[in-house]
Order: sequence, then C-alpha cells, then structure tokens
Amino acid sequence: MNALSITKEDVDKLPIENCNTEIVVIENRLTAAIAVALLKNKKQLGFDTETRPSFRQGVENLNKVALVQLSTETKSFLFRLNKIGIYKPLFKLFSDEKIQKIGFSLSNDLLALKKESDFEPRGFIDIQQNAKEIGFESLSLQKIYAILFKKKLSKRQRLSNWEAEELTAAQKKYAALDAWGCLRIYKEISILYSNNG
Repeated sequence: MNALSITKEDVDKLPIENCNTEIVVIENRLTAAIAVALLKNKKQLGFDTETRPSFRQGVENLNKVALVQLSTETKSFLFRLNKIGIYKPLFKLFSDEKIQKIGFSLSNDLLALKKESDFEPRGFIDIQQNAKEIGFESLSLQKIYAILFKKKLSKRQRLSNWEAEELTAAQKKYAALDAWGCLRIYKEISILYSNNG
C-alpha cells in the first residue's frame, strides 16, 4: 500500500480521534469581541464552516453559514453566525494576510461567506492542495488525517442541524475537530515539505 493513500475500510478500523482542545461556543457579540481580540494575535488558525443541510436533492443549499470555527492548538472557537449575525471584526480576520487561516477545500466555504459579507479573503491556505502537491493520493480530510495520525475523524454530525437552539456535545466536538484537525495536518505537512526539500 502507498504510504500516502488509504482505503475507507482501513480508515474505519482506526480509533476515533478525541477533541484535545477547549471548546468555546460564541453566541453573542460580547464573547465574539473577546475571542476576536485573542485570535487576531495568532499567526495560524485552523478554519472551517458549517451550514444546515437542505436535504433537497439536486437543489443548491440556500441556507446561510451557521457556524464558523477557528482553532488554535489549545482552543477552538465556534462562532454561531445564526445567532450573532455578520460580525465585522470577525470578517476582518478573514482579510488579514498576516494570519494564516488553514482549512480544507476552501472554495465553497469562502463563497458562502462572501454571500453574507463582501470581504477579500487573504491568508487562507488549503491543505487539500498542499497534500496533492506532496503526492497524497487519498485527498479527503478524513483520509489525510488517518494517514498522518492513524486516527479517524468522525463525520457523523456533518449533516446535523447547525441552526439548532443549542448545539449538542457531539456537534461541538465535531466542529472543533475539523478546524483543529486542519491546523494539525498543516503543521505535519509542513514538516513533510521541509523533509522533501
């Protein structure tokens, strides 16, 4: 087996990754301001978004982005846009080229966010592209993570209701893991890049 590929069957045999960060759920502008003040001093952040699924086959999902996740190595911040609305200081982070926002297959996330607020995305890094350049053959987030860390990112909550009044513990963990996992992959891939010359 190629070291940079893995089958779904092999992924399924791996132990599930646990969330190793503190999770902070942000549902009002006051906590959003505190979180953004902390995050704007970071150099690298894991990034992801969640949108309530529509379940209408063949129809574009017109639901708005409900959640933006930004993660450091120790803390994951879950910004509930469906509750706080478009918070401009948060979107300023998305245009700050000095802060690397590391995500996976970013085009849809950024397109959806640009529908909410006109901003110029800067400083975004797509780890799927990085993995492809290194030579990974398996290019899903779950498979890349499994190859690098021999753990499985559970995808069970992906199609849950991200606009629910209260997020479940499982939703919070899933959302935090996706952003934190992207940051962790990037750091590991950066080591691979340097080792490959």
